[in-house]
Amino acid sequence: MKLAVIGANGKAGRLIVAEAVARGFDVTAVVRNENHSSAQNILKKDLFDLTNADLAGFDVVIDAFAAWTPETLPQHSSSLAHLCDILAGTNVRLLVVGGAGSLYIDDSLTVQLVDTPDFPVEYKSLAQAMAKALMELRKRDDVKWTYISPAAVFDPEGKKTGHYRLAGEIFTLNEQGESYVSYADYAIAMIDEAVKGEHIRQRISVFS
Repeated sequence: MKLAVIGANGKAGRLIVAEAVARGFDVTAVVRNENHSSAQNILKKDLFDLTNADLAGFDVVIDAFAAWTPETLPQHSSSLAHLCDILAGTNVRLLVVGGAGSLYIDDSLTVQLVDTPDFPVEYKSLAQAMAKALMELRKRDDVKWTYISPAAVFDPEGKKTGHYRLAGEIFTLNEQGESYVSYADYAIAMIDEAVKGEHIRQRISVFS
């Protein structure tokens, strides 16, 4: 299996690359600058400059793009739109590292976590930008996308336990009443989905 990981130098991207390489897959890091991941191959190019030809040879493209500043938050939408445009009508699957804020807290799927009173103010703008990007992604029926939301506590320093659980659109807690997953266990879930491809044009969520 040939995988491309966009944003391979990020914390999530590096662990996703490492998980894929450990399983023996052919992995290309798509980075703007020097590669810091363990990928065997490097494509040094800005996401917004990628073309259909750049991604045509892959089975799966994993989008680990991140934007944090007020000026760049709209790029969550514009970057996904660009990737969808160049992958439209192909068999290349697009897996997206998503956010937890757009998960729903009710079975009727009307109230998102980001809109609840206790949602941290400092993450609200980011969560809203990512929720908007997901809303726009849902309109694309010409791309084989899967959006994978982590738990609310997404721990970059957490241990790799090798265990995780999947949920769907609903914000789900574990038996301890926690919404938690480490980056390392999330990476396992991401590569499992890359292999199985069981959730085409769906959002799933991961927790431990």
